[in-house]
Amino acid sequence: MKALYWQRGEALDYVNATAEKIEANTVLVIGDCIGVAGMDIPAGEIGSVHVSGVFEMDKVDATEILMGKKVYLAEDGITAKASTGESADANVLAGYAAAPASAEAKKIFVKING
Repeated sequence: MKALYWQRGEALDYVNATAEKIEANTVLVIGDCIGVAGMDIPAGEIGSVHVSGVFEMDKVDATEILMGKKVYLAEDGITAKASTGESADANVLAGYAAAPASAEAKKIFVKING
């Protein structure tokens, strides 16, 4: 098997298949990973989505999260706890903590898809 280099893959083209505009910096679930919209993406259009990098996100966990710990995307932010099962509400792996976050912290730096 051989492979032909295509691109760096830090940002990918993403088709907004919804009827609403996706605003820049919106966190998106893309299959088993996440992406962050790099621009406004109008309904039915193609836009750039970051799938690599470190992003500051809301933290919903009331526990300390150490640097390097896996973190998950919950409905309203980042958590250290993955829900179990294959249900629609199961958390998607967001990446890992790029810096420690205290229990009281409301934000966390996440290396996405790491």
